Amino acid sequence: MKALENHLAQAITGALQNLFSISVPAEQIALQPTRREFAGTFTFVTFPFTKQAGKGPEQIGQALGEYLKSNIAEVADFNVVKGFLNLVISDATWLTIFQDLVSGKSAERTAPAQKVVVEYSSPNTNKPLHLGHLRNNFLGYSVAEILKENGDEVSKVNLVNDRGIHICKSMVAYQILGNGETPESAGIKGDHLVGKYYVAFDKIYKEQIEELVGKGVEKEAAKKEAPIMQEASKMLLRWEEGDTETIGLWEKMNGWVYAGFDETYTNIGVDFDKYYYESQTYLLGKDFVAEGLAAGVFFKKENESVWVDLQEEGLDEKLVLRADGTSVYITQDLGTADLKYKDFGYDKSVYVIADEQNYHMQVLKAILKKLQKPYADGIYHLSYGMVDLPSGKMKSREGTVVDADELVAEMIDTARQRTEELGKIEGLSEQELKRLYHMLALGALKYFLLKVDPKKRMLFNPEESINFQGNTGPFIQYTHARISAIMRKAGELGLGSNATDFSGLQNLHETESEVITMLANYHKVVAEAASLYAPSVIAQYAYDLAKAYNRFYTEVSIFQETNPQALHFRVAFSGQVATTIKNAMRLLGIEVPERM
Repeated sequence: MKALENHLAQAITGALQNLFSISVPAEQIALQPTRREFAGTFTFVTFPFTKQAGKGPEQIGQALGEYLKSNIAEVADFNVVKGFLNLVISDATWLTIFQDLVSGKSAERTAPAQKVVVEYSSPNTNKPLHLGHLRNNFLGYSVAEILKENGDEVSKVNLVNDRGIHICKSMVAYQILGNGETPESAGIKGDHLVGKYYVAFDKIYKEQIEELVGKGVEKEAAKKEAPIMQEASKMLLRWEEGDTETIGLWEKMNGWVYAGFDETYTNIGVDFDKYYYESQTYLLGKDFVAEGLAAGVFFKKENESVWVDLQEEGLDEKLVLRADGTSVYITQDLGTADLKYKDFGYDKSVYVIADEQNYHMQVLKAILKKLQKPYADGIYHLSYGMVDLPSGKMKSREGTVVDADELVAEMIDTARQRTEELGKIEGLSEQELKRLYHMLALGALKYFLLKVDPKKRMLFNPEESINFQGNTGPFIQYTHARISAIMRKAGELGLGSNATDFSGLQNLHETESEVITMLANYHKVVAEAASLYAPSVIAQYAYDLAKAYNRFYTEVSIFQETNPQALHFRVAFSGQVATTIKNAMRLLGIEVPERM
């Protein structure tokens, strides 16, 4: 497709020179996709040349169109709408492009490959994953796959938040209420069990605050004086001092959570190349403080706390080391960024973190730039909006979150109900049905969360997501299954999908040329999605391709075609669409079924 665009740009350069003595380098010729309501594939805007040509934009367009149609075999026709010249590409050109697609000659990459680290998930080990985590995981996984498809060397990493006061809250509540309970004895996944005690802590904490307030203690003071909170603070100190009993409980409960996380990650189809743990990185970054002080980038206040002044960067002063010598989050994040660079030597380090941390990420990058770290410019915050529900914002400590495992289970059940209602499960075994329902459920969930631009806050609607019509995962999955059925029938008739010579065909249906255009643009779409870190671009492409193919399927006969070459072409054409849909959905982490 890029070769065709370059050829047309060269031709327009020649036409401008020959017709109007206007000299424009081909690389400055901009071609746009033609708007859907007009015939054509490429549009050239003529307004900028009116002064030099001494003619109106429509006159220029008409003259250029006639010249290209007469002199360039690829241009079959044209139309002019005001100052927009729309070029209609010949069927022979589309067939050549399609033949290249089938033979694998179409891959195009212009940007040099980069080493990229994508950090996502980053859960806390005091609770199970919830709906917000799902958007994070699906975004991170998909962005990594898109970057890989675009030719980058990608590493997926997970920084687990496994220490701190929030972890100690679950531990204290377990000590009070646990009675030796385990995931096995309770019949509960480990992350759910630990999350239960996190909620229990909050309940006790609130009761103690109310009791203290009732005795005349100010509420803010009561929050600090509540016995259970004081015990959590003491436990954190014991953990930092390496107390054997505390570390033992911490390791046991974290072990339960890791096992639960692994089960969820496997179920939702995400993976990681490397794990980092906050318990191993929270002391990193202190060397940065000494370095920053020596370089005059950081400064000390009277109480010996260390700060950095970021007012010139449009931020403010930021604490990097407390007066007691303990680090803060930004300090350990500086150290972890450096550790990742040592591990991977990245050109880009993508952080998939909710937009609530926009300021924090701006500070991280600004400090690294002040310290003149070679990787500072490679820091990229993939900021995403939170996921809301009709009932409002989720709160983990109050137990009002939408649990990821429960949501997936409900989606699987909904997929089963919808599929049974449609009556499309004949001939599938119980095992095949189980796999199909899981595939449809995850396809619906992932697609719904990924089709929206990452930066936008969104409302999740489970019922809408699993609809088999409209802009949904199941609609695209169903299109793939439909094509798979066509390919099976073609195989039974001895019609292979590997034919590559269609030079004898005379005419293409408009839906065929439209779909070939989309197929040829696949790598261009991947490059756009990679540059924007936006799986939504791939989601829209997959939907548009499925929709365009369904229009072809409705308007064009495949197996009633009497021309053997046209029949072979439509089989190969359908096979290429199926392959492209499968590839695009794979970049979203979505599988597509062969049967539905």
